[in-house]
Amino acid sequence: MASKRVLIVGGVAGGASCAARLRRLDEDAEIFIYERGPDVSFANCGLPYYIGGVIRGRQQLLVASPERFRDSFRIEVRARNDVQAIDCQAKTVAIRNVRTGAMSTDRYDALVLAPGAAPVRPPLPGIDLPGVFTLRNLEDADGIRSWIDQRDVTRAVIVGGGYIGLEMAENLQKRKLDVTLLEATEQLMPALDPEMATPLADALRRHGVEVRLGAPVTAIEEGADGTLQVIAAGTRYRAGAVILAVGVRPDVALARQAGLTIGECGGIRVDEQMRTSDPNVYAVGDAAEVRDAVTGEWTLIPLAGPANRQGRVAADAICGRPARFRGSQGTAVVGVCDLSAAVTGASEKTLSRCGRPYARSYIHSLHHAGYYPGAEPISMKTLFEPDTGRILGAQAVGRDGVEKRIDVMAMAIQKKATIWDLEEAELCYAPQYGSAKDPVNIAGFVAANTLRGDVEVVFWDEYHRRLAAGEPLPTIVDVRSNARVAATGIPGALRIPLGELRARLGELPRDEEIWLHCNVGQTSYLACRLLTQHGYRVRNLAGGIASFAQWPKPPGNGGAPAEAG
Repeated sequence: MASKRVLIVGGVAGGASCAARLRRLDEDAEIFIYERGPDVSFANCGLPYYIGGVIRGRQQLLVASPERFRDSFRIEVRARNDVQAIDCQAKTVAIRNVRTGAMSTDRYDALVLAPGAAPVRPPLPGIDLPGVFTLRNLEDADGIRSWIDQRDVTRAVIVGGGYIGLEMAENLQKRKLDVTLLEATEQLMPALDPEMATPLADALRRHGVEVRLGAPVTAIEEGADGTLQVIAAGTRYRAGAVILAVGVRPDVALARQAGLTIGECGGIRVDEQMRTSDPNVYAVGDAAEVRDAVTGEWTLIPLAGPANRQGRVAADAICGRPARFRGSQGTAVVGVCDLSAAVTGASEKTLSRCGRPYARSYIHSLHHAGYYPGAEPISMKTLFEPDTGRILGAQAVGRDGVEKRIDVMAMAIQKKATIWDLEEAELCYAPQYGSAKDPVNIAGFVAANTLRGDVEVVFWDEYHRRLAAGEPLPTIVDVRSNARVAATGIPGALRIPLGELRARLGELPRDEEIWLHCNVGQTSYLACRLLTQHGYRVRNLAGGIASFAQWPKPPGNGGAPAEAG
């Protein structure tokens, strides 16, 4: 039986993992990787940290060289060779040698497309000026480093507040540059819901980064002194370097030329075995359009973890194994100065757009035992089905232990676990690592309390909506102890500490709803249980003052700042 000839277009995560897996499964296969650039397998997630000097050596980012593929796997890497066309009928590809311009063809039994995604370059005046950069590969990173070093750049503007924008802002700030981050929308990190993204903007500002939200860039100009002028929302921002980080677009030019199906999200449509509309052609990585594991909708998830798994699935399918890609749930984490933010599963924005019913809960729990030094709060949001309690998504922000909890939630979502399962989750505990009631458990307790009917909740967006609309608010009671009540708090709130509540029931109206709050929602939950059993109609303001402090305030709504401590 003749050996298979497999051509892989693109390396990095999806293509490289596919090639290595293929060799482990089939010693006789002929495997070739075509890569238009010089580097076939590099850690693109580390590029901002290389620019910032955290990763000092360029060599550290090279995961596998062509020589390693050749010597360890008998895989031939043909770098600086650009695959420009596919003939699906003849099962051949046309290749241009980047160095010489010479054209050639190669045949395949199976073809794997891993072209990745290209940074979006919006059609703005001045977008092609020297000093305006995007970041996709090592050559881009080299260019940014060289520009900053050789020109002694002191000011930089980052356009876009997603993963790359946040990481570049942090790393350029570490290099002592004055950094301005411009984001067109009203929040950073679109993968998060707005109230969970607020702490990230606060962290950047604490570390000296100027953050401007609701500031779409309209033009970039060259100043008289040779610097750049970035114009956003009517304001000019001077910069020696501009980094465009407004998102990525799947590189589908080759697939489109070949007549392969392009999905509604703009990616190469694939099935569970990563096959495209041509059964001999596969697609993996950032260019592949896959199913969302939670909503079932088609989606693009440009993350290294899913790309690696897709590469393995494609290799298995080529070798006749019954593997399947179950879809992606977008599990990711980003570090921003002294904070980490992590997410898995569907966001509230996504569920609302899909019209899928959901409930939500918030907690603010310490990442390990409070009596052990160094305990830091984790703010966590959980989304779940209101009838079954199945977990749909989770987001968390904090200084420590964030990614651990979201990893647990990611596996819970994958296994279709419920909030009842979170209550019973048995997790590691020692005082320096966690608590007997881990934040994951507490997330389950708080969500389960609402489904059991033990407490009714109300959210701070409803508070702000009523304020903005000029609607009357119910009686709001602050049940924190006097020692924890800040000088500022919720305007007009009645302050009755939990310990005094039974003695002061007569101060509360029996003919209207009462909203209770404390610092994080726990003490007010106790107060809700007390008052409910005394016949009062009460609701708990979810997450307490800690959530109030991070909730985006509509302009002019009169919401006063509150202390979250």
